[in-house]
Amino acid sequence: MSLIKLALPKGSLENATYKFVETSGYTIKGQSRTYRPIISDKDIIVKVLRPQEIPKNIQEGTQDIGISGEDWIKENNADVLNLLNLGYGKVQIVVALSKSNKNKNFSALLSNQIKNKKPLRISTEYLNLAKEYLMNNEIYKKKYGKKIPLITTPWFKSGTNKDVNIMFSFGATEAKPPEEADAIFDVIETGSTLAQNNLKVTDVIMESSACLIANKKALKDPKKRQKIYDVITLFKGVVEAKTKTHIFMNVKKENLNRVLTVIPSLESPTISKLSKNNWYSLNTIISQEKFIQILPSLRKYAQGLIVHKPVQILPLEKIHEEEGNNV
Repeated sequence: MSLIKLALPKGSLENATYKFVETSGYTIKGQSRTYRPIISDKDIIVKVLRPQEIPKNIQEGTQDIGISGEDWIKENNADVLNLLNLGYGKVQIVVALSKSNKNKNFSALLSNQIKNKKPLRISTEYLNLAKEYLMNNEIYKKKYGKKIPLITTPWFKSGTNKDVNIMFSFGATEAKPPEEADAIFDVIETGSTLAQNNLKVTDVIMESSACLIANKKALKDPKKRQKIYDVITLFKGVVEAKTKTHIFMNVKKENLNRVLTVIPSLESPTISKLSKNNWYSLNTIISQEKFIQILPSLRKYAQGLIVHKPVQILPLEKIHEEEGNNV
């Protein structure tokens, strides 16, 4: 088995990522002092990078697997395998305008800028997402066709449409409108920061959350594949457990079939006969939502109900099937 290189994100995803990785069963040491912390698996080498960089690094093979946001995977147009949505780091990429701007959405803003013969200035870190969003806009296509917006950074300029300028932002993007930009394309969790800076959200470009991604060649390498699927298994166990509940109960024989008809399961409930005559012990894993729905029936027909929140549920059959499909 070869060593695998795991990239973990710095910044906004950092704390939630370490919590997730440790919940999966690993221990990480030294992350507060180094970009190369130690993980409790001698076959894994960890490196901490900016989430913006991780998709391209994995595509190029300098890292084998890593965690980054869906937004940065798409922004980089990274040719990687998206193995698993990890369910945290949920954000939206949005268009925001100054509250003083009377336009109700981005299309209205663009239409009025064209009508008044004014250039449109957009500030963002997401240059490619902004370009794609613009070029798919019906008003833009009608006026400019396939003409690429001007993209301006300190390092290069590209595009030919000087009427629409996408400008790279080094941060504090929400401070730009209305003086330096007419609109921003920015990331939000709740939108409170935008509101505090007198901005309003007018359009949602995409939703994003943290994902586990892999280099395509690494996943096909038999020397790395087994360890990568060990990581996938542990991570998927945490994701599966987030919405599930493990319940234990005792049921009289006469009520057993009634209980079984209302309980769904990953496969089938585990049933054991108790030493007490005509009593059975039953346990199963169900969704939290379903548990709330069937609680009235359980209260009526079961006794000694114990509810346990699992840390991990490892769907080994599903993972084995996926592993076979990705050979």
